[in-house]
Amino acid sequence: MFVLANVLIGVGEVLHILLQIYMWIVIIGALLSWVNPDPYNPIVRFLSSATEPVFSWLRRNLPFLRIGGIDFSPVIIIAIIIFLDKAVVTSLIEAGVRMKGGL
Repeated sequence: MFVLANVLIGVGEVLHILLQIYMWIVIIGALLSWVNPDPYNPIVRFLSSATEPVFSWLRRNLPFLRIGGIDFSPVIIIAIIIFLDKAVVTSLIEAGVRMKGGL
């Protein structure tokens, strides 16, 4: 049980870090959409390829996210990331701590 508890805690912490990194990628990608960056810049291409599939999926499935020319899909993605971080990650870590004997 001790090993499984450590695995749950480790998975929770890694998932937390990955969600935080992706949240910052979404924020930077949204900020870059306000300016006209060089589309051939490798950083801009990475940010676009990392965020645009999720943004376009949301825009396609929730067309009301574009109101008056403003795209709210980054806000929805950030809200989903925060929810996953608070619900899933916290549950994984707390389950691991409880399996170890509590703190």
